[in-house]
Amino acid sequence: MKLKFSREELKDLLKAWLAVSIAFFIVYFGFSFEDFFIKFLSIALIVGAAFILHELAHKFVAVNYGYFAEFRSFDKMLLIGIVLSFFGFIFLAPGAVHIFGNITNDKNGKISVAGPITNIILAVLFLFIDVPFSNFGYHINSWLAFFNMLPFFGLDGSKVLLWNKVMFFIVIGIAGLLTFIL
Repeated sequence: MKLKFSREELKDLLKAWLAVSIAFFIVYFGFSFEDFFIKFLSIALIVGAAFILHELAHKFVAVNYGYFAEFRSFDKMLLIGIVLSFFGFIFLAPGAVHIFGNITNDKNGKISVAGPITNIILAVLFLFIDVPFSNFGYHINSWLAFFNMLPFFGLDGSKVLLWNKVMFFIVIGIAGLLTFIL
């Protein structure tokens, strides 16, 4: 199976990645231009990996089930996220993978859990590697896994809970442990 990306999807992924990176940079470093390139590149790579791999996991599972799936950015939310970062807040809804076709709760739950599981795997990897910003990578990925597993409409957790309560509690439990205990 080969993932295919339209020009519009690639543009939306890049736009969302840049906006998320800018928002995190502003919150963590403000307007400090000391070592700007290294700091921004580190933020972009870590946040980019967390965000892009989360979304690609959804797409990969959906396409594996035979669905057409593409990421679309939420441009207004990207702008709001950047504006809020000037006030020290990170609140981002960069976009989502849109899946086309008659999707069952079972398949939707499996597609939805793929993103948070990807972030859990990345968090654990960052926990065991010692590179600059690895602590940041750990916290970003564990938080993204936990937040996305909350059972609110539109978030992955609501779809996972509808599909399989045991899987929901296992994944949110691991994400919660990584986020709040370790």
